Amino acid sequence: MKHSLKLSPLFIALAATIPAFAHADDEASKDGFIEGSSLKIHTRNYYMNHDIRSPHADDSKEWGQGFVGKFESGFTQGVVGFGLDAYGMLGLKLDGGGGTDGSSILPVSDGNGKAPTSFSSAGAALKIRAFDTELKAGDLFLTNPVIAGGETRMLPQTFRGVSLTNHSFDGWMFEGGQASFNKPYNQSGMRRLTTTYGNLDDQTSKHLTWAGASWSGIPEITSNLYAAQLKDVWDQYYYDLDYTYAVSDSISLNPGLHYYHTRDSGKALLGDINNNTFSLHLALSMAGHKLTTVLQKVNGNTPFDYINQGDSVYLDNSQQYSDFNGPNERSWKLQYEYDFAGLGIAGLTSSISYSRGELDLTKADANSIGYGNWYNPQGKDAHHWERDLGLKYVIQDGKAKDLAVSLRWATNRGNDAYQTVDNDVDEYRVIIDYPVDVF
Repeated sequence: MKHSLKLSPLFIALAATIPAFAHADDEASKDGFIEGSSLKIHTRNYYMNHDIRSPHADDSKEWGQGFVGKFESGFTQGVVGFGLDAYGMLGLKLDGGGGTDGSSILPVSDGNGKAPTSFSSAGAALKIRAFDTELKAGDLFLTNPVIAGGETRMLPQTFRGVSLTNHSFDGWMFEGGQASFNKPYNQSGMRRLTTTYGNLDDQTSKHLTWAGASWSGIPEITSNLYAAQLKDVWDQYYYDLDYTYAVSDSISLNPGLHYYHTRDSGKALLGDINNNTFSLHLALSMAGHKLTTVLQKVNGNTPFDYINQGDSVYLDNSQQYSDFNGPNERSWKLQYEYDFAGLGIAGLTSSISYSRGELDLTKADANSIGYGNWYNPQGKDAHHWERDLGLKYVIQDGKAKDLAVSLRWATNRGNDAYQTVDNDVDEYRVIIDYPVDVF
């Protein structure tokens, strides 16, 4: 028997029950359509070297320059205010031909081994604000635990749909929405929604519907609760709790939990899914130093899955290359970070981490519609590890203020049993970000 959560009515109910509280001076939009508007341009120069270490595999090396312009208007005067958000994106290929394309920052080649020299997209969303509630319809930038646009490449991922947010209560944020299409971060046009690890055999889901609440009523504690339905694929629920305890002025402890539960629903296009995935972290911060330990576990014969190219994998062991989210995978991580401000170099930060995961791939369902490729009869003792190094510098003042340079290196290695689902990889990234506020 399939378990199906009808989230569309849930979303409607959420919108209907959100109180329309307002203070007297909130009955009119304060800034105005023009007066409250802004235009920001973000430029990102991105080099990625995806070096597959397995025999006879081709490396992927690409270099590109991205531009993202975002216009956000204010709202018209009155109890109900109207506004418009719009964006334009342009990606330019600086290098990535002769069979070296495919690193994922540029579009997939057209068959001649070369990515196109440029790609672009544009979109807009109408927005309506009444009291503490805002409705948007059109092209959206979304960030929450069940649907978050990918931001880790040259250009960001966007979605087309509708969203609703409310801030009626201090410390609370309620939201819901539905997205039917997404613009991948390395493509120009919109696509129907697919998942990262599942094989839909060219099938797609019509939409993803979600509703959730975030609480930050106490400065030291944050918590989120979300539910989502990817139509005819899964119902997914998420909860997190994060607490920061100040031992002294320079020492703090930060324990936290992330938890996902995913069940197949509707037509079950990816087959049977019954997956519980959680991660626990404990971080110790002291005078610019931060040491974090992580334990993560996937309980289920399918991997923890999420929207393709998205960042909606709020798990502590989601690393630069691997998410450590295979069927029944157990993993741990040790990470050290240092802020060089303590040595008088404000804006310079570094991190180093080591993660290790173990999988029993014999427990994966060989007959699974969407995840049968994970099954390996010799995969009882599959394991892999990843080492990540990062260095970032952000200019603090002057004409180049906020310009950031990031250097990232990931190494992932697995034993023979793990090689049936992934390759040994060295991955290098050089990223230069420069945000500009035009007005």
